[in-house]
Amino acid sequence: MIETIQIHKVNTNEAAVLLELSRQTFFDAFADVNNPDDMAAYATQAFTLQKIVSELENPHSHFYFALLNNKIIGYLKLNTNNAQTEFQHDNSLEVERIYILSGHQGGSFGTQLINFAISIAKQSNCIYIWLGVWDKNHAAIRFYQRHGFNAFSSHPFMLGNDEQTDVLMKLDLR
Repeated sequence: MIETIQIHKVNTNEAAVLLELSRQTFFDAFADVNNPDDMAAYATQAFTLQKIVSELENPHSHFYFALLNNKIIGYLKLNTNNAQTEFQHDNSLEVERIYILSGHQGGSFGTQLINFAISIAKQSNCIYIWLGVWDKNHAAIRFYQRHGFNAFSSHPFMLGNDEQTDVLMKLDLR
């Protein structure tokens, strides 16, 4: 039986919880396959309360918690308009972050979050939804391909002093 998550829009008063979850899921996903110094350098700029609050206060960025039995198990960040990290097309939606706690992966929760994002994009009359994913994260690339996303470009991503490559993928909604 597939368990269904509840999806809750994150408020600014939940910034500290979001910060801790963001940090934990990022380190769970990437610490084992990256240099600890690069991870620490990235974390000092990406995972600060000030940065999280600023993102939450941006009217074009939207965070959502994934809850299972009233416990937070993951989150999603969607960007529109000029909050998008690239392209900033009026009729597109960026999935900037989608993370599930390691103990809850493989339970269709990521699928529920990506389907929620696609639903938001369709309701907003977006022509496409796009995202960036590390080129060495083969499982995530396959996940997005299963949901209809196709690679269309790439860009550099700095993790500390390590220049990595993100594959840019999109799903055309027309």
